[in-house]
Amino acid sequence: MTLLSRAKGYVPPPGGIRYPGGITYYPRHPDYKDPEITPSKLFRVERIKNLKHQPWYLKLIMKELKIDEQNRVTILKNIPEINMRLWKVKHLIKITPITFPYGEPTAEDIKYTILKENGQCLVTKTLAPKEEQIEALEQYDSNQKKMNSTTIKRDSRHKWMEPYSGGF
Repeated sequence: MTLLSRAKGYVPPPGGIRYPGGITYYPRHPDYKDPEITPSKLFRVERIKNLKHQPWYLKLIMKELKIDEQNRVTILKNIPEINMRLWKVKHLIKITPITFPYGEPTAEDIKYTILKENGQCLVTKTLAPKEEQIEALEQYDSNQKKMNSTTIKRDSRHKWMEPYSGGF
């Protein structure tokens, strides 16, 4: 008599590191530790493929995320609801985490903020001259021995017309 039995499904091997979302990772070395990573708060999302010949539901997701035909780049929050939508259109977009190398901008810094293609968000505030620079400029302007453009032209013309006599 032979017994026939069906497979009950895949039984994973014991051990491994469980991650949220049902993912189990089996490291190569038993003393493996995950590096500490702080996730980015914002994503720079760029559409890299055309939406032509794409299904209507992908076009709808792209329109909801404001990455439609008019807007090629947008900034989105790193939250599960947005990430779920981005996962569905991942073949149409390029996601870059936004980093703040010089600190996050404040409300008054928004006018001076630049977002690069590599995801760096830089704050370029207006530059003001230092007091020493202002004083040095005033001393230069008030100097009697300074040669202005008319003096240089006259001296150059004089040297051209009388080359062996010297300058003024």
